[in-house]
Amino acid sequence: MRNAGIRIVFAVLLLAGCAAGTLAQAPDSLDSRIQKVMARAEFARSNFGIEFYDLETGKVVYALNADKLFVPASTTKLLTEGAVLAKLGPDYRFHTNVYRTGPVDKKGTLKGNLILVASGDPNLSNRIQPDGTLGFVDEDHSYNGPALPGDPLAVIKDFATQVAAKGIRKIEGHAYVDTSLMPDGEHEGGTGVTMSSIIVNDNILDLTAKPGEKVGDPVAFGVSPQTSYFHFVNAMTTGAAESKLLLDTTEPAGRPDGSWEITITGNVPLGSGLHTITFQIPSPTQFAIWVLREALQAKGIEIKPKKSSAIAKDYSSFQRFYTPENQVAEHVSPPLSEEIKITLKVSQNLHAGMGPYFLGLLVAENPKDPLAAGFKIEHAFLTEAKLDLSGASQADGAGGDWADLFSPDFMCHYLAYWKTRPDFPVLFNGLPVLGKDGTLAKIQKDNPGAGHVFAKTGTFAAEDKLNSRLMLNGKGLAGYVQTKAGKTLAFAAYVNHVSMPADPESAQKIAGQALGEIAAAAYDALLP
Repeated sequence: MRNAGIRIVFAVLLLAGCAAGTLAQAPDSLDSRIQKVMARAEFARSNFGIEFYDLETGKVVYALNADKLFVPASTTKLLTEGAVLAKLGPDYRFHTNVYRTGPVDKKGTLKGNLILVASGDPNLSNRIQPDGTLGFVDEDHSYNGPALPGDPLAVIKDFATQVAAKGIRKIEGHAYVDTSLMPDGEHEGGTGVTMSSIIVNDNILDLTAKPGEKVGDPVAFGVSPQTSYFHFVNAMTTGAAESKLLLDTTEPAGRPDGSWEITITGNVPLGSGLHTITFQIPSPTQFAIWVLREALQAKGIEIKPKKSSAIAKDYSSFQRFYTPENQVAEHVSPPLSEEIKITLKVSQNLHAGMGPYFLGLLVAENPKDPLAAGFKIEHAFLTEAKLDLSGASQADGAGGDWADLFSPDFMCHYLAYWKTRPDFPVLFNGLPVLGKDGTLAKIQKDNPGAGHVFAKTGTFAAEDKLNSRLMLNGKGLAGYVQTKAGKTLAFAAYVNHVSMPADPESAQKIAGQALGEIAAAAYDALLP
């Protein structure tokens, strides 16, 4: 397709009486701007794959290695979230209910168990805002960004409030969390968070560390949410101002009551301010049971037996109680359109990782092998869209698997297909905006194209131990550019295999800015 585009441009130039190649070599042409970025020394051994596609004419306006496969990283989420949105619909809501398995006597004693039935809702947290939308910060807390304000256990505590309002004062049984829909399973590849059908605070704890007033002082330490399920021993110290930030946690050690003890060690440089640290919850189900019991007890509800971390081996015998007359609490999520926005804006790996499982569990209704069933649903969706799947390979929802590979041409045609759908505004409004928000908030902020590029980012890197550097295996950016002339272009830009300093920010500072510059170039560049 690239050769055809070049022939068309060449013919137009001849008809206009211009010398052949004038537009391609013009300083303000898209080609010239892209070539300038790719010529930088840091990309000397790297591979670029790029395509810009005019949605009005259906013509490719720029292509480089557009038919080759590239490591896409989290641009994979475009396919995952697109399939989930198409199959569940923007108005889909998760319903998480709490049931009783016995009668409640006149004294308020429940003669049975209390069971919260997990629905897969990924936002049992403080993301829910008063207006029903979901909030986010540009750097998500799963990547050591700051936590959202508010109580991460707000939804769990609301369950307890509803149970108390039903007149229940004592439970002569267990408080369970039924995760039959999907038991605690694999660790998501990008962040290490456990995937499950019960997701409280994104299955992580938010830890904070602040240096003391002088070298050697203890470090001020904080944990959110507050719960007795975890006991942290703070062994961090304040180091010299020029020292490196070093933080580590021990493996959780079990306590007799079922809770866990963790020691956190390390060095926090003097004067370096507040640092946030992510701690992955080992068992989301046990954690949810514990905090549910704590919330119930805080409402004055006594629970017997005392064992807090009990998990039933089989919930099938309880399912006959999952009826409206036995329901004692309910939480209905914001619409899926809000969840799509969160996952794409901040590149939420756990939420996207659950995407294929949602398709398998909620659409295919296959609890035995939901991942395979989910990908069959996605494959059918892409096939019905008449997309050439020889340009696509995918094995997870978030973009952290080595099998995840896409060609720029495939991605552009996928994005072009979405522009024809009635639910396109939901996907489009969920994309980060260049220089404005989400994972693009810090990219090309002063570029004229800032605010005019709407695209999903992606980063896939590994430690190069040989050279004490970082190997950026894949950096991607894919989405839409609204040009100064009023055109809308779909684009996909990938760079693979970039060697860079072992600085966590280097991927953004070098490759992220470069791809952002390439995308923004189309805003006001001369186009063929």
